[in-house]
Amino acid sequence: MSEREKLVSGLKLAWRDEMGSARNYRALAEQEAHPDRRDILLRLAEAEEKHAVTWAARLREMGAEPGEYRESVVERARRWALLQSGTDRAVVKLEAAENGADAMYDELAKIAPSEEVRAQLVEAQREERAHSRVLSEFTEGQVPPAQRRLAKILGSEKWHVTGAGWIGQAIYGVNDGLGAAFGVVSGVAGATNVDHKFVLLSGIATAIASALSMGSGAYLATKSECEVYEAEMKRERMEIETDPDQEREEMELFYQLKGFSVEEAKMMAARLAEQPEQLLKTLAHEELGLSEKAFPKPWRSAVSAMLSTAAGAFVPVIPFMFFSGTQALIWSFAISTLAHFAVGASKVIVTGRSWLKSGAEMTVVGVGEALVTYGIGLLIAPVLR
Repeated sequence: MSEREKLVSGLKLAWRDEMGSARNYRALAEQEAHPDRRDILLRLAEAEEKHAVTWAARLREMGAEPGEYRESVVERARRWALLQSGTDRAVVKLEAAENGADAMYDELAKIAPSEEVRAQLVEAQREERAHSRVLSEFTEGQVPPAQRRLAKILGSEKWHVTGAGWIGQAIYGVNDGLGAAFGVVSGVAGATNVDHKFVLLSGIATAIASALSMGSGAYLATKSECEVYEAEMKRERMEIETDPDQEREEMELFYQLKGFSVEEAKMMAARLAEQPEQLLKTLAHEELGLSEKAFPKPWRSAVSAMLSTAAGAFVPVIPFMFFSGTQALIWSFAISTLAHFAVGASKVIVTGRSWLKSGAEMTVVGVGEALVTYGIGLLIAPVLR
């Protein structure tokens, strides 16, 4: 690839990134209640749009059209996931993206064909750094510096993809309900010669049972996890208060096991001991394998799991509400297969994998399950007659 082709390709990517960033900032501004913070986000969006206009004009001068900006389903889904994480956490991720853009402009400046183009790239790079500083101040006091720095590093490593945890749980719930109901509907259809009354009854019962089971399971699991964490932290805090020397010695030994010298371990443990809460969290992690995290509320987890499971479980049942016999089975098979592919493809929001491969894998598993249960139903059919 020639330097001109590299520059055109790079400018197209830069144009697309700026357009996407502008939409992200505007979307965040729409949900920001504080006027000053909203104004900052809107100004950043305008700056990104200005960059996009510049790169589009430069591309046309080089005889290359940037084309019409159209977002993919994945890009829209990722923006939605970004918004669900909250403004402060979303801003940390966007700050990391600004640092990535800075590096991209640095590479493009090296192959710029003229001083004018190089000057534009350097100016854009300078503005991206300014944006990063603005975003850093935007979350000052809201996000720990270490977390912000880590986000910057991960942002430069394109293989890292993050998303809201509950989104992954919802996808799992839909998949669980869809798989269970699809298998039951197929099995009952095979056993009853597609008697739509039996299929409908068993499908609805499965959907309700699966939703209630997932909801109650999520509630109890989340509640138990929170209770275990709180109980262990309480016991560990009591140990620190009653015998701080022993707890500090434990911390020293943990550091030594990690490869630090005795002197280094003592120094690090002593520093931690000056901050009892930090010592508590570190000991809990090293000694008990616990880490501080924002546990979701049990009822929220229950409702989310129940609704997502019900949504997936009712998909194979819907055709039997309008059709009967083989026609209903064919429609059920068709929409359930498509649903499996859609659920698999949607995992790209949190995994970053190929949506096509992920969707295909889920489809193969779902169809395979349905064929197996349908075959079992056919074998059972003679016994029921």
